[in-house]
Amino acid sequence: MTDNNSKIDLDRLLKLRLVVARYGEMDSARWWNTGGLLGPKGALLMSRGFPRTHIFAQAGVVLAVARSRCEEVFQHPGATTLWSLPAEIEDQFDSRWGRWLEEINAWGEFFKKLETPPSDLLSALRQLQLISPDQEEVLGRLRRSAEGRAVLLAHKEVLDDELITVLAATFSLGEQGKPAIPYVLLGGSGG
Repeated sequence: MTDNNSKIDLDRLLKLRLVVARYGEMDSARWWNTGGLLGPKGALLMSRGFPRTHIFAQAGVVLAVARSRCEEVFQHPGATTLWSLPAEIEDQFDSRWGRWLEEINAWGEFFKKLETPPSDLLSALRQLQLISPDQEEVLGRLRRSAEGRAVLLAHKEVLDDELITVLAATFSLGEQGKPAIPYVLLGGSGG
């Protein structure tokens, strides 16, 4: 799986995580207890302590809260989620953080687009050109688990950008205040 994991577009992964994290904030879907931290209030708050890198300080906090809340809502041995990818990918993602800080000016426009709370996750993904019609079509075949806390995508052999996009988009099956955590079982994992 090493060869396939190395092909993950980490910039795209960051964008997908940020859109879902922004949508899940208290001023939108109310899934995690961050009150618009990726919005203008968060920018004002964080820019005091991190004048140059505040957008990534905001992102770091919201991503950590989203990950924690999703783990609280749903855990399955061997599950891969948007917030819990294979260790190799998570290590690459964490290592890339320094480079993103060096390229901070290139990220300003994207973060600016996140300031307004999205009313609909799929619309936000479309607007930011992060989802294709084919990827959206997959969502129509998915259902939440009986208790409503999770959505099993399928058993897949390989994790790629397409699958990560669908993991992010499937969060759209959650409800106000009740996230449904999308997950996939990779390789030969059983249900």
